[in-house]
Amino acid sequence: MNFELLIQEAFKGREKAYVPYSNFKVGAAILTDSGKIYNGCNIENASYGATNCAERTAIFKAVSEGEKEIKAIAVVGSPEEYTFPCGICRQVISEFAKEDTPVIIAKNENEFLVNRLDEILPGAFTKKDLIK
Repeated sequence: MNFELLIQEAFKGREKAYVPYSNFKVGAAILTDSGKIYNGCNIENASYGATNCAERTAIFKAVSEGEKEIKAIAVVGSPEEYTFPCGICRQVISEFAKEDTPVIIAKNENEFLVNRLDEILPGAFTKKDLIK
């Protein structure tokens, strides 16, 4: 898998971030089962609860286009440190990804970590928990 391409797409998403309050831009890109890549950015709101993270923006774009499975996701934030998905984003990722889905956390195209989803969200509550 070409992690560099996914990271580049996450940076493209980051460029579009709307962050007038925090000034902290985040970008994400997901590779779907169909092979398409969707990117997203964080979008802030004066009512902080209405803010949307980059990961969820990318996922919701993909789902709205009929995609239902994430094969990999890349997240970029600060170039000085690794920016991991927040808890809500980890939960949303788990709705559309498998436990072994790669989650790439990048400072840049050369410095990145690759974790499995179950490493960053152990014991996830998923649709399997609802089936009795």
